[in-house]
Amino acid sequence: MYRTALRNVLAHKGRLLMTVLAVLLGTAFVAGTLVFTDTLGSALKSQNAKSYTDIAVSVTDDGAVSNGYQRGDRRSSAPLTEQTRQRIAALPGAAEARGVVSGFAGVADHTGSLIGNGFSTTGTNYVPGKDGQDARYPLAEGRGPQQQGELALDARTAAKGGYRIGDTVRVAVNGPVMQLRLTGTLHVNDPRVNAGGSLAAFDTATAQRLYLAPGQFNEIDVAAKPGTEQSTLLGQVRQLLPSDGDFTAQTGTELQADQDRQIASATKNLSSSLLVFAGISLFVGVFIIANTFTMLVAQRTKELALLRAVGASRRQITRSVLVEALLVGLLASAAGLAAGTGIAAGLRWVLNGPGDANLPDGPLIVAPSTVLTAFAVGVLVTVAAAWLPARRASRIAPVAAMSNGDQPATPKSLLLRNTIGAVISAVGLGLLLLGSSSHATNTVGLGAAALLLGVFVLTPLLSRPLIALLAPVLQKFYGSPGKLARENALRNPRRTAATASALTVGVTLITALTVVGASVNRAVDQAAGTDLKADYAVAMQNFAQLAPEVGPQIAKAPGVAASSVLRQVPVEDGSRTRWVTGVDPQSIGALATLNVTGGSPEALGKGQLLVSRDYADKNGLAVGSTLRLSYPDSSSGTLTVGGLFAANSVVDGLVVADSVLAPHSAGQGPDRVLVKGTAGATAALKQALKDATGGNPLIAVKGQADLKKENREMVNAALSIMYGLLGMSVVIAVLGVVNTMAMSVFERRREIGMLRAVGLDRRGVRRMVRLESLLIALLGGVLGVGLGILTAWAGNGTIAGSFKDLTTVIPPLPILGFVAAAALVGLAAAIWPARRASRLDMLESINAG
Repeated sequence: MYRTALRNVLAHKGRLLMTVLAVLLGTAFVAGTLVFTDTLGSALKSQNAKSYTDIAVSVTDDGAVSNGYQRGDRRSSAPLTEQTRQRIAALPGAAEARGVVSGFAGVADHTGSLIGNGFSTTGTNYVPGKDGQDARYPLAEGRGPQQQGELALDARTAAKGGYRIGDTVRVAVNGPVMQLRLTGTLHVNDPRVNAGGSLAAFDTATAQRLYLAPGQFNEIDVAAKPGTEQSTLLGQVRQLLPSDGDFTAQTGTELQADQDRQIASATKNLSSSLLVFAGISLFVGVFIIANTFTMLVAQRTKELALLRAVGASRRQITRSVLVEALLVGLLASAAGLAAGTGIAAGLRWVLNGPGDANLPDGPLIVAPSTVLTAFAVGVLVTVAAAWLPARRASRIAPVAAMSNGDQPATPKSLLLRNTIGAVISAVGLGLLLLGSSSHATNTVGLGAAALLLGVFVLTPLLSRPLIALLAPVLQKFYGSPGKLARENALRNPRRTAATASALTVGVTLITALTVVGASVNRAVDQAAGTDLKADYAVAMQNFAQLAPEVGPQIAKAPGVAASSVLRQVPVEDGSRTRWVTGVDPQSIGALATLNVTGGSPEALGKGQLLVSRDYADKNGLAVGSTLRLSYPDSSSGTLTVGGLFAANSVVDGLVVADSVLAPHSAGQGPDRVLVKGTAGATAALKQALKDATGGNPLIAVKGQADLKKENREMVNAALSIMYGLLGMSVVIAVLGVVNTMAMSVFERRREIGMLRAVGLDRRGVRRMVRLESLLIALLGGVLGVGLGILTAWAGNGTIAGSFKDLTTVIPPLPILGFVAAAALVGLAAAIWPARRASRLDMLESINAG
């Protein structure tokens, strides 16, 4: 039987080709994901290790709120000072102690635009060692900054900006732009910088002035003398640290291990996310595999019956089919592993090219676990999908089956299938409704999966009315080929259902994502138009806080009719942390919609709180309630709730006059500044606001149109990534249609010969096959669109609390586009099978048994 299985695989190479490709693509997705993430993780860890080669002990000041977010603010009384650094450097086991200052700094190009992304604009101090160089940042060219007015940049940022040694570079933190002379370029190991950020290195005094205070550091890194253990030096350092400080002291080995764990966690999360889409592709492949082996079994009915007649047992028949599947799985898995490795290498090359990700170099990692996983997944999926066809093969009677090559499904089996499908669909629909009403995402996900599975089971039943809708069109425009295509599609509903279901999966997910994206875009656009009255919002591109002086500067800008800072400050209410937003009580009403539903809108001017209605309900607050709050400067006070307002996308939670918060948040600037112009949103006003902020490349001035566009771009970018990842499942579904039509042509070659004999020409044969493929693809597309819309509606219910007035929006053009794309898939998939069918020899086909 094993020799028979091998012979069958070799005899049906062409008919198994699409199955091999389906498994290959799914396995390649899995293998490529694992190889890429393993390679990335290994390279990042290797790069990370270089950052700690000269660090034996590191002390971090957790009490300093630096990075340019809250300059001068502290949560503890004792900072890391130059005196502390000198005392540590004098320890018997210390070779050197480097004081580090860190924050963010935006670098502008020659047009004034920010270089790199706004989230990784790193600023630090350059600390030369005994050789005159900072061991963290090897010099690429020139020298490090030595005094005020000098700057060094990472080599990539300097190249992007077109800067050379001696040029003047425009750099800013959260205030006015500084004009600094470029003295050198640096090589950097920081993955944030290499992934599209930037590094600006100042002399230590300048960095301290920008981020902390003179003589203070965020961190002190200590190098050990030869022969000194890191643990020994750590003990010596801890004895010197002030007892009233908030410090973390670790060895270099511990720091590296912590970073390695973070890298491992990040790459694991990336791998898990990508493997979800690989699983979807493999799930689609199951339909193709099951369909292929079902058709192969049906075409080999006489052969299998003869084997039974000469003594083969049912178990042997089952085993022979499963061995065929095993061989196919092994072959496809091996090819998939090779393809996946190539994909991983290509992806790294692409990201390091136009993608500008600058991933660290390192060998391609093909771990033994990756090889085992690829083969296990490919083989298990193939064998599992072939199990039911193998069981059907074992039930072929030795004599009765030899007279008929294809046994249609009995009414009883279809009745049982339809009953099971109806029950599963009802359960899935119930879970969708329950999850949507209770905002339970997991319940909606489970319901969507159950409903999808139920529809798969019911597809043979659903295929008849859906295909029947197109019958009049087919017969009117295409005559006999159209009628034959309809009959062929309905002849074997199981086969049609399995082929269409493969396409349904991808269309369902793509439709659901599109509808959710359109719904969120509409909700955000409406909120921006109704909640925000301001013409412009001024904020940092990296979500940091503006400098304290920015608010008054904007208020004085020409063309400004009203402005208000929005300052968010964390406060303690007993054991809970609450966020309070400070605003200008005189102008906030002209800049944002504050629909006060209880209490008085004048409460803000009296130093009282306004609380959003939802927040009040969740936290048991009402007009007249009092809150005893502890502020960041360790002082405390009591505030009274003076009014309740409807939920708002601009301000939410607790709102109070900024004059109440500002004294308790020294050094902390506002998060945003809202501006209303005397002549509305004009180009002149926008330029005046940019000028008022000193042309800082990190500060963005955005109008309502800009905010809407930005939100749409974020949603659309996420959708594009999802579409790309789901594209593999659609490709596999297309292969399924090609496979089904090709095998169907082989199975019906005698029938095609008879049709040719009674007058159907080659063109009619091609049209018949194309129309049958079109019907199958449209069936999958229509079911997918319907399921996707329903799933999106339920999914919107789970996120309704995050978006004001969120309603389900069904964009007509994309939805029609998906149906049209399904039709094109069907026509394209039939090109080769239709061509093959039209070229069959008439007499040979009629004589085929």
